[in-house]
Amino acid sequence: MTSANPTNLSGLARALVQQGRLREADAMRIAANAKPGGGSFVSELIAAGRLTAREVATFAAETFGYPLLDLDAFNEEHINKDAIDRRVMVNHQVLAMVRRGNRLAVALADPTNLRALDEIRFQTSMAIDPVVVEADKLSVLIAKLVERPETTLEDLAEDDLSIEFDEEPVIDQAGDSASAEVDDAPVVKFIQKILHDAIAEGASDVHFEPYEKYYRIRFRVDGVLREVAQPPLVIKEKVASRIKVISRLNIAEKRLPQDGRMKLVLSKSRTIDFRVSTLPTLHGEKIVLRILDPASATYGIEALGYEPDQKDALMAAIGRPYGMVLVTGPTGSGKTVSLYTCLNILNRPGTNISTAEDPAEINMAGVNQVNVDDRAGLTFATALRAFLRQDPDIIMVGEIRDLETAEISVKAAQTGHLVLSTLHTNDAPQTLTRLMNMGVPTYNVASSIILIMAQRLARRLCTCKVPISVPVETLLNAGFTEDDLDGSWQLFGPGGCERCKGSGYKGRVGIYQVMPVSEEIQRIIMASGSALEIAAQAQVEGVRDLRRSGLLKVKQGVTSLDEVLATTNE
Repeated sequence: MTSANPTNLSGLARALVQQGRLREADAMRIAANAKPGGGSFVSELIAAGRLTAREVATFAAETFGYPLLDLDAFNEEHINKDAIDRRVMVNHQVLAMVRRGNRLAVALADPTNLRALDEIRFQTSMAIDPVVVEADKLSVLIAKLVERPETTLEDLAEDDLSIEFDEEPVIDQAGDSASAEVDDAPVVKFIQKILHDAIAEGASDVHFEPYEKYYRIRFRVDGVLREVAQPPLVIKEKVASRIKVISRLNIAEKRLPQDGRMKLVLSKSRTIDFRVSTLPTLHGEKIVLRILDPASATYGIEALGYEPDQKDALMAAIGRPYGMVLVTGPTGSGKTVSLYTCLNILNRPGTNISTAEDPAEINMAGVNQVNVDDRAGLTFATALRAFLRQDPDIIMVGEIRDLETAEISVKAAQTGHLVLSTLHTNDAPQTLTRLMNMGVPTYNVASSIILIMAQRLARRLCTCKVPISVPVETLLNAGFTEDDLDGSWQLFGPGGCERCKGSGYKGRVGIYQVMPVSEEIQRIIMASGSALEIAAQAQVEGVRDLRRSGLLKVKQGVTSLDEVLATTNE
C-alpha cells in the first residue's frame, strides 16, 4: 500500500482531522487507497464506514461555507449536462447544475477538489460556484445521465472525424491474438480524436502515460505540458498496441524501447507525420508522439522572428557557394525548423541537396534525405562520405556528435560545398571552442565556418496582453541599459482569454544570436582564443547575444520579460 503525506491530504481531509471527526492515521490510509482525481477521498471515506454521505456533505458545506443541495429535490431537466465534458464529469464526479451569465454552479461532494474545479474553469472559461451534494446521490445521477452502450470511448472519440491513418499492410508479429487485441473501433476513433485535437491546438508532442491507478494524456503546447484527458485505465494496452501497429513496431515486444513513424491523413492536401517512441515503465508502455508538420518548413523566414540585420546575415551566409553554417541550442529550441526553412529557400531544380538525420523529421520533396542507423553501420560520418561521391551542392548534417563527423563536415565545407548542421551548445561563441575541444584543428575551424546561429524559443504574448509596470532596478538587472529606459515603449505581460485558454500566451517566437565569423574572430580562433574573447569581439561587431535579442522582443511587445529571463542566460 502506498503511503500518504499529511501535507498531501485534501482540504476536506485536513478539516476532518483538525475538527476531530477523523484520526490523521485513518485519513492518510484512506487517501492512500483513493484513486487520483476528484471525489475519490470522499468515496473511500464513505466506503470505510467512517461517515455517511449525508454527514460528509453537511460537514463540507458548513466548514467551507458552500450551499448544500439535496439532489432528490432538484429537477433533472434543469441540469446543464452538456456544459462539462463527459470525461471530466465521470472522472471527477462533478455535475454542472445551473448557468447564470458567466457563472456556472457545479455540484460535487468535495468542494476542496481544486483539480476538478480548475479543469472545469479552464474548459468552460467561466467562473465556478461550488455546490455541495451527497456523493452517493451524485454518482447515481451521473451514471444515469451518461448511461449508454459503449459510452466511455465513443463519447471521448465522437463521430465527427474525417481523418484516417496512412497505413500499409502490417505483418502480424504476435499472432492472431495481437490482431484481435488492436481491432477495436472505439480505440481507433479515440486515438484519431486525440491526435486531431493535438494538431488543432498546435501541440509539438503527445504523451500517453500509464500509472498504477490512472491513465493520462498530455499535450506539449508552446513548450509547456498540459493534461487534456484521463481515459479509462483499461484501454492503455489497446492504445499502445494500436499505435505500435500503425507505426510498424513489434507489438509483442513490451520490454524494450522502440522507435517508429506514422502518418495521419487530414485531407487530400495535408498529411501529418508523427515520430513514435515507446518506453516500458512500471505500469505499462509510455508512448510519446512528436508531431512533424511539413508545413512548418514552409512558414518562410519572415515568420520565425529574425530581426532585419539577423535575417540579412543568415541569407548572406546560406547564399555563399561553400562554407559551414551551424545552428546551436538545446533540444526543442527550433533548430530543425530553422534548418529546413533554409533548405526550403535553397531547394531549387539546379541544386543537389542531401541530408543525414536521426531521423528525418520533415519530408521535403526535392531533397535527398537519409536516416542514419548506427546499428546497421550507417552513421553520420558514413552518410557524409557517401554524399561527397554523389555530386552534392548542399549537405545538411542533423547533428555533429563526434570528431569524425566534424572533420568530414569541415572537409566538405572546404571543398566547395555548403554544409548546414547543428550542435548542442549554449551560444554561438561556445560552438567554436566546442569544435576545437573536440579536436578539429583551429585553422580548419577558422577557414570553414562562416556563420553560427544560437537560438531559443519564447512564448509569444497573446492579443489579450496587458500593460504592466516593473521597477527600474528589475529592468536594469535583466539587462536593459539606461538608454533603453527612455519611456518610448511599454512593457506587457500575459492576460488571459479564450483564444489562449487563459495562459496569456499563444504560439512561440525565436530569439536568436546570429554571429558571422569575421576576420577578427578568425584571428582569435587561430590563436586558440576562449569563448569569452570571441563573445567580446562579436559584441564589438554589433552581434546581440541571446539576452539582448530577447529584451528587444520585450521592447517590441512580442513576449514578456519573464519569458526572456526563463529562456536566456545573461
